[in-house]
Amino acid sequence: MAEVGAGLHKALQNGAIPQATIHLLQLRAGQLLGSTYFTVRETGNLRGIGESEERITAVATWRDASCFTDAERVALELVEAVLTPNLSGERVPDELYVRASAHYDDRAMWSLIMAIAHIGFFTPAALIAKPIPGMPPGQNYSA
Repeated sequence: MAEVGAGLHKALQNGAIPQATIHLLQLRAGQLLGSTYFTVRETGNLRGIGESEERITAVATWRDASCFTDAERVALELVEAVLTPNLSGERVPDELYVRASAHYDDRAMWSLIMAIAHIGFFTPAALIAKPIPGMPPGQNYSA
């Protein structure tokens, strides 16, 4: 598991999209999943790269917040579409993909997909094993 996770993490460091965008969408994923671990981790990551408290706090209500770029908004919309069931069918409609493609080239789109996959890969561990927020990897489980 660690090797796959490390590969996903490395793929996110390719510079195709800003690290802030990755952490914003991963924070939103943590909120949607109800994972304190992801939410605390990504909030810390955003603070670590100098993001404002306004932007960090506004992720939960990003649709109404004026502090995000259009590219960030479509990334947040994309992660919501992937993680939120759609009773009428397709989660990521072609229209959303087209809008995302207007902001991200092929390499950057795959980086967005890998950022979402990174969260998806670790979701079972975060929700089942309940890692302790703020503790370093390998020391973040109580059992």
